[in-house]
Order: sequence, then C-alpha cells, then structure tokens
Amino acid sequence: MFSGKGGVGKTTLSCGFARAWAQQFPNERVLLLSTDPAHSLGDVLQMTVEDSPHPMPNLPNLQVRALDAQRLLADFKNRYGKVLELLVERGSFVQGEDLSPVWDLSWPGLDELMGILEIQRILRDQEADRVVVDMAPSGHTLNLFGLMDFLDEFLKALDLFQEKHRVISESFGGRHQRDEADDFLIEMQEDLRTGRELLQNSDRTACLIVAIPEPMSWCETHRFLDALLTLNIPVGGIFLNHWLPADSAVDRRVEQQHLLEKFRAIAPSPLFCIPQQNNEPVGAEGLDRLMAQLVTAPDSVGEVTPEQRSFQLPPIYAPGFEDFVTAGRRLVIVGGKGGVGKTTVSAAIAWGLAARHPDQSVRIISIDPAHSLGDAYGTLLQHEATAITANLSGQEVDAEKILQQFREDYLWELAEMMSGETGSDDLRVAYGPEAWKKIVSQALPGIDEMLALITVMELLESGEQQLIVLDTAPTGHLLRFLEMPTALGDWLAWIFKLWLKYQDVAGRVELMGRLRTLRKRVMDAQKKLKDPAYTEFIGVVQAQSPILAEAERLTQSLKEMAIAQRYIVHNRYEVGYEIPAEQFCQQSIVRLAQLPRLIPAGNGYADAPLGQVQIAASLLFNLSSG
Repeated sequence: MFSGKGGVGKTTLSCGFARAWAQQFPNERVLLLSTDPAHSLGDVLQMTVEDSPHPMPNLPNLQVRALDAQRLLADFKNRYGKVLELLVERGSFVQGEDLSPVWDLSWPGLDELMGILEIQRILRDQEADRVVVDMAPSGHTLNLFGLMDFLDEFLKALDLFQEKHRVISESFGGRHQRDEADDFLIEMQEDLRTGRELLQNSDRTACLIVAIPEPMSWCETHRFLDALLTLNIPVGGIFLNHWLPADSAVDRRVEQQHLLEKFRAIAPSPLFCIPQQNNEPVGAEGLDRLMAQLVTAPDSVGEVTPEQRSFQLPPIYAPGFEDFVTAGRRLVIVGGKGGVGKTTVSAAIAWGLAARHPDQSVRIISIDPAHSLGDAYGTLLQHEATAITANLSGQEVDAEKILQQFREDYLWELAEMMSGETGSDDLRVAYGPEAWKKIVSQALPGIDEMLALITVMELLESGEQQLIVLDTAPTGHLLRFLEMPTALGDWLAWIFKLWLKYQDVAGRVELMGRLRTLRKRVMDAQKKLKDPAYTEFIGVVQAQSPILAEAERLTQSLKEMAIAQRYIVHNRYEVGYEIPAEQFCQQSIVRLAQLPRLIPAGNGYADAPLGQVQIAASLLFNLSSG
C-alpha cells in the first residue's frame, strides 16, 4: 500500500512498483488498485482505468482497477441490503420498506467504507497473488484503516438488534431458529477478522510511505508514522521522491541535507531515494525508467559552503489576485490535487489580506484531516482558533470535537428516537437503545466533510470574521465537502418523512424542530457556496499532465455544481513551462514562482516556512515585505 502527503508521487510510484512486480513475477497475478475517489491512475499509466480490472498492454499479468464507491455500494445493497434492513427493523420501530431510501442517499465516508470492504474481499477471495494499493492521501488513508474499528463496533450493535429478536423468539417459540441475519453477522465478523489480520501481518502487508525532501512533507510523514503505529499497520519503508541532483540550487541542497537527517531519524528501514525527473514519468517506458533509478538514500548531499548561499526574491508575474475583502467576498476556498501547494497558497491569501486590511478579522481554517496549515505558519494550530497576527487567526478542525457536540445536540436523542426508547425499563429491553447509542458513539471515519461544513456554517452565521479562507482536502474529498449541503439536506428530509409516519410512536417534537432549523442552516450555507459575490473558489495546479488533467475534471465538476471559479494558481511557475491557456479558458491564471527554501535574516521576512508564506503573499497581492 502506497500512501503519504498529497502530491508526493504516490500514484506514480505505485504504478511503477506494480509494473516492476509484474515483470519480476511473470507467472503471478498482480493487481494495481486505487482507493482514491479522485484517482489519476489513467493519467499516469496513459490508459483507460475503470472499476472493472483491465490488463496493462504488454503486461497481461498486471490488472489495473480504480474503485467506484457508488457501484460497490449498489453491489453491497444487492447482496446484503435486505438482511441489513431486517436487522435495523428488528432494532427499531421502523418497518423495512421505510429504510430502502437510505441506499440512495450520499453516505459520509462511503469511499473509505467501500474501499476497506473491497480490499478485504479481494484478499479473502484471492483474486490476485500480489496487490498494490494506490491510497488516498494520508488523512483519508487513516480514515480507511480506522473503519476496521468502526465496523467492529457497528457489527456488535447489529448483533444487539439480532439478540433482541433471539430473545423474543425464545420467549414466544421456545427456541431461536438461526436465520439469514445470523449468517450475515457471522460472515461479516469473520471477514473483518481475517481482513484485519492480513492488513496487520508484516509478513504479508506493508504500507510504503512516499514523501519529498520538503519540511511540510516531513512533518506530515512523522505524524503519519505515529498513527500507523497506533493502528498496528506495518510500515515497509519510506520513498523520498523528487531527490535533487548535486547541481541544484544551493538553498535546495542545504534544505535537502537537513531533511535527509530528519527522515533518517524517523524512518523505519529502508529509506529510498528517487531522483527528480527532467521529463514526466508517465506511461510504461517512463515508469520503468523511473524505477530503474531507485536507490538507497545517500549519507549526504555534499558540502555547501556559506559563500555559495545566496538569496533572491522571485519575480512577480501579472495578473495577481484582486483584493477579495474590498470585493466583498466572505469565503475563499482553495482546492486542487494533493501536493500542488494548496496550503501554502491559502496561507498566503489569508496573510496577504490580513496585512492589507489590519482593521478586518480574517480566519483561515484547515478542513483536511491530515492538517499541515500549522506547519506552513510554523506554529501549533488546534481546533480552537489561535492568533497568528493581531487580525489573523487560524484553526485546524478536529472532527472528533465537532462530532461530540453534534452528538449532544442531535445524535443521542436521534438514537433514542430510532430505538423507540420511552424511558420505560420494559420497552428498553424490547427495543435495545444501547445498540443505537453504540453506533452513535463511534468516531464515524469519513464524516470529516459534514463536520467541516458545520464548523464553516457556524462561523459564517456568527459574522465575526470578515473573511474566511478554507484550506481543503485533495480533490476527491473537496468535492465531497462541496456536495455535503445537498447530502445532509437529503438525510434530514428522510428523517422528517420517517417521523411524520411514526410520530405517534417517536414523539420528539422538539428534536424535529431543531433538525428543521439545522436543515434551513444547511440550505443557507449551500446558497452562499454558490453565490459568486460571497464565495471565491481558487484552484491550484503545477505544470504536470496528471495534475492538469485532474484540475480540468475539478473545474468541470464545479461548473456542474454551479460554483464559480475565476482563478487558477500555477504554482512553482518556471518561464517556458506554461499552462495552455485554452485548457482553462474561463479562468485567470495567476503564476506563482518557486519560493526560496532558505531566507537569511535581515530581508524583511521571517524564517521558512512562515517567510515563504509572506513572500508568496507579496507575489500574489504585490505587497511590501513582512
């Protein structure tokens, strides 16, 4: 399994590794699988990739597949839908036919849920001798792994529903006859147990972490390693991609040497390096050429003397951004493929506008479960807002803290309602509300987008901030966030319909009133997201074909969602490496040059990484230093 910070080359290396395995073991079946909802396997392999496996040309023993969560959900419904509805019916007052619409709703965490179930099925059915998984970026990879614990508890809750049925059967019939619900629970529990054993077996499985020799990548890799250790997922090594040659810029080499030492301090053996490529490593030949250059990390990048070091501000390119505060924007959303520089750009936008408008309050929020916003500012950010300057504050959304409040506000009482709990001890045994509370008490991996929406809604409603800047998760999960108002509205509409039918049993009139208010707030937030006078969406790209292909798809998705996009930031711009204007003909392309890695004192900027944010702000908004 390949994972790591977005944009470090996970897909490229997983494709190259899968090809190398297929060549090394020609008599074995190799499967290359992507769990990323915004995968770029096809862009890298230069072939069509779908949910059904297809062999690579000239490598028939290598099959390639990208999971389609919606199709997998449909298959899951066809196989298990009726028995799941039966179990929920046995644990609530709701009749089975009223549960069917749930399958057509948008589920938080669907990509991760279907991903872990399908990986377990592939391993169980031995569909391949070797499997290479191109994972989503680290935050959502951890959500996927975390689903094993969630599913454990979810199955225990379903078993409580079935236990209630067993007790009733024994009370009225003298014995319980094992049925399809018992078979389902036994099968799923065994699949989960064997799947967990395989994923945690270091003789069979390894998570290979891809990183690049840059500070923010090291920070995220360090946190990712700690999280994998907690989950008992074996780590097989670290691949340092984009390794710079000896004739690179001095500041980059100094930084690279420093980071090499830091990676060595945290890296499980082995630590590999893959050189920076002059040409994009795409297609069969490019990938094979890349893998042939993989080497063990060197001890040093060579000496760099102080007199070799120099500092020069990058050039400013027109056009830049307009002043979003003066233009009346209240929300700026920065998005794109992982690793293109979203966090740096969003941090620079917030810094630049806060500096230009010292009398206005600006808040920057990270809604990516693998936060790196604090790394960009060189400061510790948490769920509660932290002051960065006098009028700029930042926060990294903690999904568990928001979820706990959401439980207190709605979910505990909703669980009681679904169970039919009335406070009577007799009914408590019959309906088993503890099972519903067990479900609600779980961390619900993949619910990040819904909880992030609630955080943003509350801030927008408070009116305390003149501008909010969102640093988002990579493309696939960004789209989930933007779709969340519709999804949450549909779930609430289903609950209202259910309540209207069963209100004599359900009661909870006051809860329904609060949920109606929540739905109105969600719909208001959706209107704001689609209002170009209120919300500015900014895409970030680099001049690489897989990145540009994904950006085109994102732009089209935004258009279909009626969300305006006027700007594309071409990050790490170099003269001569232009983005074709016709590729984004409706957007202004803002070029942001490569930022210096080392910033000597006395230049009016802070040390990196904050100094890089300050410089980026000056380039994007043409500000004076500081």
